[in-house]
Amino acid sequence: MNDLPLLDDLRLFCAIVRHKSFAATARALGVSNAYVSKRLGILEETMQARLLHRTTRTTALTEQGQVVHGWALRILEDVEQMAEAVSTEQMAPSGLLRICTSSGFGRNRVSPALSALALRYPALEIQLELLDRAVDLIGEDFHLDIRVGQAHEPHLISRRIARNARVLCAAPAYLERHGMPATLAALAAHRCIVIRERHEEFGRWTLQGPRGPETVKVGGPLSAANGEVVHQWALDGHGIILRSLWDVGPALARGALVRVLPDYEQPADVWAIYPSRLSTSAKLRVCVEFLEEWLARHR
Repeated sequence: MNDLPLLDDLRLFCAIVRHKSFAATARALGVSNAYVSKRLGILEETMQARLLHRTTRTTALTEQGQVVHGWALRILEDVEQMAEAVSTEQMAPSGLLRICTSSGFGRNRVSPALSALALRYPALEIQLELLDRAVDLIGEDFHLDIRVGQAHEPHLISRRIARNARVLCAAPAYLERHGMPATLAALAAHRCIVIRERHEEFGRWTLQGPRGPETVKVGGPLSAANGEVVHQWALDGHGIILRSLWDVGPALARGALVRVLPDYEQPADVWAIYPSRLSTSAKLRVCVEFLEEWLARHR
């Protein structure tokens, strides 16, 4: 190779991988499809390798593309950290922050917090994605995942930023029709509205009770992959749900929902999950510390 790849071309290549199509990448970057195609062609010529398999609908990494993508992510991260390392403490944090979280928690808690963060640090460029599925933080090029429940990936770093628990509850109308369960095992005979959480086993609820952790297999005629839908179905009297106190707390307070088996709850603290130490990224450290402070004030 006579030339080295440009950083902007590496960023564009990572964006194509993330968005999985030229058109989506062009829309996200505010450029034309022809520009995306041209810059990718220049990068492939520079690397002397085909990096992507292209179809009319999507793209996929070639074997050489996988190698280049892994290096590109590391190079771009190192460049950002270099810039932050030479900045002074007095300089406001700046640059791109890509953050993901689940849809309900994202809309009701994370997005208002990030709105306040953006007002305090206008040089930050914040991208928030609401995803009700497991996320490959590094492969999808996110800086931060705000997760209800701890990380299971050993290569990621976790920091608890808020206390939380999931509780069992149902509408008074449901309990009038079906009765209040007396034991956790009795939930198996009830209509439970199950949600497919991002990192939880579907249809098995493990809760902490007077005798320690207990597990029950639950089911019912309704299930969903969205917590706000499940919450509404519970309000409509369709069954028992296991939801975070941050979600159902107001409904419990006004009596629209009633705690079921109040001696049981499931730990579900809010965690910030990230791939590199906070000390290496000023913008990430500021964001995590701000979210922790904001969630404490708005419990």
